[in-house]
Amino acid sequence: MSFKFAEDGTGALRIVLVGSETLDRDLSVLSDAQRAWAETHGFTGALGQSLTLPEDGASGALAGALIGRGTAGARARKRFAEGAAIASLPEATFAIENAPDAQADVDEIALGYLLSLYRFDRYRRQSTSKAQLVAPARCDADHLHRVAAAEALTRDLINTPAEDMGPDALEDAVRGLAAEFGAQVATVEGDDLKGQNFPLIHTVGRAAAKAPRLIEMTWGDDGPALTLVGKGVCFDTGGLNLKPGASMGLMKKDMGGAANVLGLARMIMAGGLSYRLRVLIPAVENNVAGNAFRPGDIYTARNGLTVEINNTDAEGRLVLADALAYGAEAAPDLMICMATLTGAARVAVGPDIAPFYTDDDALAGALAHASIRVADPVWRLPFHDAYEPMIEPGIADLDNAPSGGMAGSITAALFLRRFADVPRFAHFDVYGWQRANAPARPKGGVGQGIRALFHALPEVLTP
Repeated sequence: MSFKFAEDGTGALRIVLVGSETLDRDLSVLSDAQRAWAETHGFTGALGQSLTLPEDGASGALAGALIGRGTAGARARKRFAEGAAIASLPEATFAIENAPDAQADVDEIALGYLLSLYRFDRYRRQSTSKAQLVAPARCDADHLHRVAAAEALTRDLINTPAEDMGPDALEDAVRGLAAEFGAQVATVEGDDLKGQNFPLIHTVGRAAAKAPRLIEMTWGDDGPALTLVGKGVCFDTGGLNLKPGASMGLMKKDMGGAANVLGLARMIMAGGLSYRLRVLIPAVENNVAGNAFRPGDIYTARNGLTVEINNTDAEGRLVLADALAYGAEAAPDLMICMATLTGAARVAVGPDIAPFYTDDDALAGALAHASIRVADPVWRLPFHDAYEPMIEPGIADLDNAPSGGMAGSITAALFLRRFADVPRFAHFDVYGWQRANAPARPKGGVGQGIRALFHALPEVLTP
């Protein structure tokens, strides 16, 4: 699947961007006949509205298109609508005649077009976009190509059902990515996890037919050390605390944290950034069998902390605990964790916003700025120290599922922080799923937070 702008803009048809508040001015560049055409067809410049333009005269040949920009408020509420409208135009090559002055607006339109080219066609043939767009002036086309390819990787991994995306297939995907960019991969699998001190990863995954594993990818010899940890629960039944069917239906996406860190890693490697990159993915299925772990069990994690299991459906934080402890042993300059961890995060901020936790104010500020700049909404939530007693059950050091139902995303983040013994750490509690079709984001798997992270990293990680 190609996510690229038109290679040859010769003879490209014009696209005129039209704001609903600047309608008369923006349409003034058209001929009298074309303005009459727009009026006859009720073109108002509403956000995402499109209208093809005929040539003057009797031929009726395609001359270009109008794309509605709406108002600034409408654009803030609905990302990528202009780019998606361009992708829906008829087969032809187009060029934007009046690109916005703001660089962020230009980039959003261009990226929205590229992201709209995505189709998940592994199991069913999908119609493709026929319109081709010449890269707008002032946008970094190569960078946007890399971003779109990374997003496609993330979406493909999440969209693939667990039958074809178990721990073994996820490892294969990592190895494929590593081969593309000259990275190295090592794995610890099955009972070897116990021997090499990854007890919680083994515990969660031991009841599944496909062996649990820790997947480690490394790349780069120079620059700051950056470790990315992604939750790779390829399917989550809930274990012995079995989920109801309605809650299990989307659990192929429970490896969305792994998919997101691999998308971010792809951006970093494709961009040739100067980091010593390390990606850690605990890949498991949380299943039911005679050897499944039980509520009330107590296990000792890699870093020596004991954990009481009060709900086997809170398994993600367990596998991440071992991976984070392992990642911290190398003392990276920054460690980032991404996971589809809690429903409480969705209650707090909904499905479109990726909440994150960090004690690093500089990182939080850079992420807040980048989130707006690249139209990738994230929001800081607190590591609220006063809630620490909620994750301490008394019988063990930690409780994997505190009772009471309060502050579930925060207590999960506090749990993970106990294993991330590094000066700079951030945890993202992502959803990884688009519930309904939206501009440039079809229903299904979706990247969250990785564009903001990629944009923020150079500001907070300097050689």
